[in-house]
Amino acid sequence: MSTTTIDRLRDTELSYRATLAGGALSVFLLIALLGLAFPSSIWGNLLAILTSRSTLSSALRLSVPITFAALGGIFSEKAGVVNIGLEGLLIISAFTAVITTAVVGPEMTVVGLPAIWIGFFAGVLSSVLFSALFAVVCIRFKADQIIAGLAVWLIALGLAPFAATVYYGGVNTDNLGTTLGTWTVPVLSDIPFFGALFDADPAVYMMLVAVPASWYVLNRTAFGRHVRASGENPKALDTVGVDVSRVRYAGVLLSGFLAGIGGSALSLGLGQFVGNNQTMVNGKGFIAIVAFLFGNYNPVGAFGASFLFAGLEAAQIRLQQVPGYGVPDSLIQTIPYVTVLVVLALVGRTRIPAASGEHYDTGDDNR
Repeated sequence: MSTTTIDRLRDTELSYRATLAGGALSVFLLIALLGLAFPSSIWGNLLAILTSRSTLSSALRLSVPITFAALGGIFSEKAGVVNIGLEGLLIISAFTAVITTAVVGPEMTVVGLPAIWIGFFAGVLSSVLFSALFAVVCIRFKADQIIAGLAVWLIALGLAPFAATVYYGGVNTDNLGTTLGTWTVPVLSDIPFFGALFDADPAVYMMLVAVPASWYVLNRTAFGRHVRASGENPKALDTVGVDVSRVRYAGVLLSGFLAGIGGSALSLGLGQFVGNNQTMVNGKGFIAIVAFLFGNYNPVGAFGASFLFAGLEAAQIRLQQVPGYGVPDSLIQTIPYVTVLVVLALVGRTRIPAASGEHYDTGDDNR
C-alpha cells in the first residue's frame, strides 16, 4: 500500500472520528441550552444528571473493566493475535477474585496484605493463565484465533457460574461484606464535579495510570516497536533477529494481565460475583473490542470510547430514577447499546494491523 493511500486512509479515519466527536459535543450543547432554558423539563433533569458528580464517579467506575480489557486487546492485536476472548477473561478474573477472597477470609490478612487484595491478584493471575492457554493454542498450534477466543469466552461463561453453584449452591456468590473501598485525596476531593477524580475506587487510579503508560510503552519503547512490527510486518521483525512468537506471547499475556485487573476490579468493587445470564460482565469485553477499534488501537482513544459508553450507562441508570415522563425503562436501557451500533458503523474505517490474525513461523517465506 503506497504512502499516499495510507495518508488518505488516515485522514478519512480522523475525519470520521472528528465528525462523531463534533456530533457528541453538539448534542451535549443542545441539551445544555434546553436544560438552562427549561430547568423543570426533562432537559433540565438530563443536564443535571450529566453534570452531576455522582454521574462522573459512576462513569469512571463503570469504565474500568471496559478500559482495561480494551488496553489488553490493543496489545494482543498489535502483536498480531486477535483476542475476542476478552469477555471470558473478565468473567474468570471477576469470579476468581471473589472466591479467593472468600476462601482466605474477607477480614484476614496474609503477610500484611488484606485478603481482598490477595483475591485481586489471584483474579489477575487466573486471567493470565487463561490467556497463556489461548496463546499456546493460537501461536504454537496455529488454531483459528476467532474460534479459540470464543472458546475462552464460553468456557469462562460456563465454568464461573458452575463453580459458584458448587461452592455456594447458586450462580451468585455471597456478598463478601467488604470491597476495594475508595482512596480519597484531601482537598482535591472537595472540588465540585471533578472532585470525583480524587475520591474513587483504587482501580480508577490504576486505570488513569495504565492509559498513558500503555501509550508510552507502545510508542516510546523498544518492546512497543516490536509489538507493532509483529502485527504489521512480522517477517521484517524476524529478519532483524527478534523472535516473533515471543513477542506475540508477550502481547497476549499482557492482554490477560490487563483484562484481569478489569475483571477483579469489577467484582471486588461490588463485593460479589453475579453469575446470572451473561454474568455481571454482561458484554463489557465485547464493548471493549468496539472501544479499541474505534480508538484506532490508541490507548487514549480506547479510554475515550470506554468512558463514553460507561458515561451513557451511568446516565441511563440515573434517568430511570426520574419519574413523570412516561419513558419505558427498557427504552432508556438501550441508549448505550444504540451508541455502540453507531460507533460500529464507523469502525470499518479503522486500519487493522496488516498481519493481525495471521500465523507466522520463523523463516516462513510465504508472507
